[in-house]
Amino acid sequence: MTAATPTAPGWAAALGRRLAGGANSRWFPYLLVLPLVLVLWGFVVQPMFATFRESVSANGTDNYLQFLSSSGVARESLFTSLFISAASVLLCGVVGVAMAFLLKRFHFRGRRLIEAFILVPAALPPLIGAVSFQLLYSNIGIVPRGLQALLGADKPVLAFDGIAGVLVVHTFTMYPFFYLAASAALAGMDPSVEEAAYNLGAGRVRVWRTVLLPMLTPALISASLLVFMTSLASYTAPLLFNVSQTMTMQIYINRTNGDLPMASAYASVLGIVSIIFLLAMRWYEGRRNYQSQSKGVSAVRREITNPIGRWLAPLASVLATLVLLAPVGAIALVAFSADRSWTTEVLPPTYTFENFVTIFTDPKAFQPILNSVQMSLIAVVGCVVIGVLIAYAVRRLTFVGRGLLDVAVMIAWALPGTVVAINLISAFSTGNAFSFGQVLVGTFWILPLAYFVRFLPIVFRSSSATLALIDPSLEDAARNLGASWLRAFYTITVRLMLPGVLAGALLAFVHGVGEFVASVLIYTSSTVPISVAINNRMYSFELGTAAAYGMLQVLLIFVVMWFSGRLESSRTATRRAEQWTN
Repeated sequence: MTAATPTAPGWAAALGRRLAGGANSRWFPYLLVLPLVLVLWGFVVQPMFATFRESVSANGTDNYLQFLSSSGVARESLFTSLFISAASVLLCGVVGVAMAFLLKRFHFRGRRLIEAFILVPAALPPLIGAVSFQLLYSNIGIVPRGLQALLGADKPVLAFDGIAGVLVVHTFTMYPFFYLAASAALAGMDPSVEEAAYNLGAGRVRVWRTVLLPMLTPALISASLLVFMTSLASYTAPLLFNVSQTMTMQIYINRTNGDLPMASAYASVLGIVSIIFLLAMRWYEGRRNYQSQSKGVSAVRREITNPIGRWLAPLASVLATLVLLAPVGAIALVAFSADRSWTTEVLPPTYTFENFVTIFTDPKAFQPILNSVQMSLIAVVGCVVIGVLIAYAVRRLTFVGRGLLDVAVMIAWALPGTVVAINLISAFSTGNAFSFGQVLVGTFWILPLAYFVRFLPIVFRSSSATLALIDPSLEDAARNLGASWLRAFYTITVRLMLPGVLAGALLAFVHGVGEFVASVLIYTSSTVPISVAINNRMYSFELGTAAAYGMLQVLLIFVVMWFSGRLESSRTATRRAEQWTN
């Protein structure tokens, strides 16, 4: 007699009993991790292999040989993307570190004004950020046309286009990576180390080279890699500033032209480069310890004593604030302009509320908002469930392959949106076990799946960071008092994690509502999200309605940022109360 094969319901029942009964068995971590591994394999890793198979399906390795040839679009696109990314790192580093040093080390009139708005560009969705800079600084922009009218020139003055325009967008939207990293490093740096170097006779240049830069190195390297990877994945800026020979643009062009094997080759190469930089970041962060052995007294801001500097500082503060708020101001201004009325004028000549009225009264115009909200909510639910469980497994359980599970989650964060879209197209253009035999490409579900893959790392990192602050003994105490693992996990751990999980979920939701890079490759006529609607309206020269959509996105982001700030303040106050009680 042969043994009966366990059925799927039997396995599910066994897993449920194990979760409810406790985690004493050495197999418990594997029972919990197995479905999580299957999810990551089916929707993150397996689609990557499907893309590679697609890239060699027609001409073998011929597509990849184009990247190694001495000339050609593929090679030039790769070099252009790498150049833009490297230049973005340099420019963002200069701006971000300079602003951090100025605001954290000096006191001057207008400093608080800059600090209040310095992170505004980072809050803009990628498409809206690129659109706002196009409306401000391109050949059709307000600033070049205004200078042209003021100076009486024949053509727009100081207009940015091509790679220069892309670098302007990247610099003003990505410098916060460097600013935040450098600010945190400067805030934790003991000024006595710097003062000791001055007392020993070192000049400013030598102190910067031998004291400040080495202490800032970890922050600068992490920010550099973040900016490099974000720039490498950039699609909206090259699209709007007419730079077609980048990796992301070539993925879109080849996909639109029906050459999926070549698009898959671009996606595979771009994915490999991105993953290499992710692993490099993880390696460098754990390479050495830069902690100071000093007492950790924070630096005191120095007053600007130079008479010229004291007069220039307020003026520069006002100018910097205007530059920071200009992108949002441009979107708000154009949002109230009449469609197809703005042609050669410096500013839109006609203003109306009709754009917002149309969006909220016309079912077809309102549908993209419903689509984005609905698809983002579905993706966020999946991100919360899977992200919290993976964070718990990585932080609390011991099992073989825990590091690989952590890396597998973050691979999705390293992959550009175009690569994620091509991966899903390659994997789900036919039915397979992970789609229950259904073709997902061309359906409603492909977009929530793309958002889930892209933004799962956000919820995972937020949940993991919160879980790291929770004492495991609280859960152990509940289980010692007779609670099952499932009850202790739900009533103790999940409830304590809730503020961090909610903050990550809100951030993922906002990113989902503003997502454009993956959406533009896989949306259908019935699933148009807000970002694609903005792009379509712009190409129809309906700039007012496009900006109105963008303004709604910006308002949503500011509301979520305010709410997330309240959650963080509440979480900080709770931790301080617990420390005081203990």
